[in-house]
Amino acid sequence: MAVTDYDRLRKFSRRAVLLGGLQLGVFALVAGRLYQLQVLGAEHYRTLAEDNRISLRLTAPPRGQIFDRTGTALAVNQQNFRAIIAPERGADVKAILDGVEKIVPLGDVQRKRIVREIREKRSVNGVLVADNLSWDQVAALGLAAPDLGGIDVQAGEVRTYPYGAVTAHILGYVGPVSEAELAAEPLLSLPGLRIGKSGMEREYDDMLRGKPGAEQMEVNAHGHVVRTLQSDAAVQGEDLQLTIDIGLQQYAQNRLLAERSGAAVVMDVKSGAVYALASHPGFDPNLFTYGISHKDWDGLNNDENAPLTNKAISGQYAPGSTFKMITALAALEAGTVDAGTTVFCPGHYDLGKHRFHCWKRGGHGHVNLQSAISGSCDTYFYEAGRRTGIDRIAAMARRFGLGHKGGIDLPHERPGLVPDQGWKLARMNEKWQQGETLINAIGQGYMLATPLQLAVMAARIGGGLAVMPGMTRHAVIAAEPAPLAVNRNHLAMIRKAMDGVVNGPHGTARGARIAEEGMAMAGKTGTSQVRRISKAERATGVVRNEDRPWKERDHALFVAFAPVENPRYAVAVVVEHGGSGSGAAAPIARDILRETMQRNIASA
Repeated sequence: MAVTDYDRLRKFSRRAVLLGGLQLGVFALVAGRLYQLQVLGAEHYRTLAEDNRISLRLTAPPRGQIFDRTGTALAVNQQNFRAIIAPERGADVKAILDGVEKIVPLGDVQRKRIVREIREKRSVNGVLVADNLSWDQVAALGLAAPDLGGIDVQAGEVRTYPYGAVTAHILGYVGPVSEAELAAEPLLSLPGLRIGKSGMEREYDDMLRGKPGAEQMEVNAHGHVVRTLQSDAAVQGEDLQLTIDIGLQQYAQNRLLAERSGAAVVMDVKSGAVYALASHPGFDPNLFTYGISHKDWDGLNNDENAPLTNKAISGQYAPGSTFKMITALAALEAGTVDAGTTVFCPGHYDLGKHRFHCWKRGGHGHVNLQSAISGSCDTYFYEAGRRTGIDRIAAMARRFGLGHKGGIDLPHERPGLVPDQGWKLARMNEKWQQGETLINAIGQGYMLATPLQLAVMAARIGGGLAVMPGMTRHAVIAAEPAPLAVNRNHLAMIRKAMDGVVNGPHGTARGARIAEEGMAMAGKTGTSQVRRISKAERATGVVRNEDRPWKERDHALFVAFAPVENPRYAVAVVVEHGGSGSGAAAPIARDILRETMQRNIASA
């Protein structure tokens, strides 16, 4: 059958329709995709395009400053210049560093660090090349910058401690961010940033650090900054005001210089404000600002006097006879002794087959509570401890701030130790022995306390309030200490006995009394045994503290409050391996308390 023109036309029309439909469909797909890209996705792709030419650079905020209670600056910021490298992609880092080293010495270790950080970070914030540049170095780098490619000199701030070792253990120090400390927080990756490493700088680092600023930088295809588009200023960190009086702090620290190692704490018995917290020997915190050298670090770390340790809050010592007031209060509250209870002291105390010695070989004779504290008779407190029991003594010790952290706003505070029957069973799986009660009743055995805890104890005895130690003005102002849950008459008896220690005719610290009118102090001496004297040594007579190597000598302690008539200040002094409390610690405490009262610090 012949194909007619009509059939051909019909087939052609059908194909044309199909082809046209196909073309229309393709056009619709293209148009839809264009609509999606240009209209619906416009914002997304605009952002991507902006990211290709705009980079965000963070700027470090000025660190908040730290002041003493009178407004004297203790930690300040000084202008500092640093060289930053942000090399273009493909730049010869080695050549750049070679050029920098002609102006600023770097060294192999520094160069390796720079190369490693450039490889790991690759950010517009750049990598620190050199810090603390001199004016000559700043000028030379500025002239050479066009040829060095990517080197930028920036002005910043660096932390400085004008009082050096005097405030080192309080303020701590700042230092470069370590690899372990580098977290996801962008601020920590800023070149030259310092963060708090110890002391107040660490405790209040978030507050002192502030908030970073930001700069929008236009960069070219190689990542090189062309111009600044927008800049938001950094927010300076908050300032911090302490309760410390820098004049008294200097005095206390200098007063300890006569000894090899020790600590002293001064507190307000009504508020808990800490006016001085001295630990000797100290160190220069400015050494840590730029990263301490291996030589300086080894020197501090290997010093047997432990200058890096804040002994005021971290040193733990047997409280010795300074603990006898706690044993006395526990016995009075339990009714096992009263003001008239007497004990005969022949120079020792026998419990079964064991003999416990009093420090006075010939004995004290008949003593009551008053004379036992003023003369520091061990035998009286052996008996008081036996009658009262360790659990009651431990409970009273905790009531006066011993055996647990006091909550002071400083890192690395240690809790000390107040043992009881439950503690020994849990720790050693052994029952408590009565002989252990006798030893712990005079502040030896397992008992441990920090100088800060001893100052809290003295403050609570002197003021009758459950004060908590505080280092910042806002913390102390917010605190309202409650009265201690102790019979006021019993506290009055202990205060009177402590008055006798210093001002009585037979007191162990009579030589350290304050003669100025209205400034008399009440206190208690203590000797913390470092090593037990063997029978053989006793037999040969080689038991004097000064005859032993320094590390084996007893620690000297003294706690006090003043004025006696209206207590306002409390002090605790520990002289490591200083021997007797009356000979080494009491004179230091006397001088510090007298200086405190003459300054009338609580009214400042």
